[in-house]
Amino acid sequence: MTQGERRTPARRTVLGAAGAAAVLGASTALPAGTAHADEARADARGRGHGFRSLPVPTVIAHRGASGYRPEHTLGSYRHALDLGAHVIEQDLVPTRDGHLVCRHENDITGTTDVADHPEFASRQTTKSVDGTSLTGWFTEDFTLAELKTLRAKERIPGTRQENTLYDGRWTIPTFEEVLRWAEEEGRRRGRDVWLHVETKHPTYFRSLGLGLEERLAKLLRRYGRHRANSPVFLQSFEPSSIQRLAKLVDSPGVVLLSGASSRPWDFVQAGDPRTVADLVTPEGLRWIASYAQGIGPTLDLVIPKDATGRLGTPTTLVRDAHAEGLILHPYTHRNENSFLPADFRRGTDPTAYGDAFGSLKRYLETGIDGIFSDNPDTALLAAADFTAARG
Repeated sequence: MTQGERRTPARRTVLGAAGAAAVLGASTALPAGTAHADEARADARGRGHGFRSLPVPTVIAHRGASGYRPEHTLGSYRHALDLGAHVIEQDLVPTRDGHLVCRHENDITGTTDVADHPEFASRQTTKSVDGTSLTGWFTEDFTLAELKTLRAKERIPGTRQENTLYDGRWTIPTFEEVLRWAEEEGRRRGRDVWLHVETKHPTYFRSLGLGLEERLAKLLRRYGRHRANSPVFLQSFEPSSIQRLAKLVDSPGVVLLSGASSRPWDFVQAGDPRTVADLVTPEGLRWIASYAQGIGPTLDLVIPKDATGRLGTPTTLVRDAHAEGLILHPYTHRNENSFLPADFRRGTDPTAYGDAFGSLKRYLETGIDGIFSDNPDTALLAAADFTAARG
């Protein structure tokens, strides 16, 4: 079964290149002649059947193959592709001079060697990001040239000591570098390289004059990934970010959903009282389907855990989302005991692998369309087992 068998909402009219320039504003308007060039390049790409052509279950490499390489590095992305992942995820944050770079957070304290650079010691600061106080170093305080002097490292070395072997091997990639890499790999492998791109803290960055959506849309158009059938998903925990992107490009959007009692930060800022619990109701899902093509719920919204941490009875979220034509890409599956439901842990070492296949089987049985995984090879084998068992 492919995602083409799911009902999807009607799409709006695609903006022309000149229209996109008008939406983006004078500060990001396309240079003379560029619009035609970009449209010509786009005609040569994105001609597939879009996300409907992806295998189901779709395996999305979470921050690349982050179970084996430091996250959001070209090494992590490449390894995920080599392992066979269907889609590779990027999280985007801006630099001070407006470049989009791939980091899970704008706080780069734990994912780079910035603390080892005495020339940047004075950049350490405390900020409130989406209501949370953080002390560290932040991408928006660095130019791209300065960030490129840093090296990436493993975020959770206590859990993934083997990944520290690769500390210092790669720099922080820009999203444009990833787009070029995806083009090159696509030509070399003879198939599209799919990306799953998240706007991080978009309301926060817009308040700093570093809006993400317009910059992202400009790059998507430049590299021909702005169409409804382009090999890319656009995702955000802030629904307004997906709504904003939907006015700029036709690339499919996915609304990410965290804990049921939480509120998207853009809702907090706008005084919208709705919580995630409201968004996963049939009414809330119908609202999401009016501008997006999918949701990315936490796995606990698909199968909640009981008081002991064991998996309980699945919710109706999969059925209800599919009824509105939405695909589901829940997050995030990992192999280590510390991340698995209690009934699938094996032994007492929290860093050892548990019964990841058993856990994945339970989630896939709910009918989800795909899953984010730090270990895409494990998820691919589980997906193959699941598909074979269904005949």
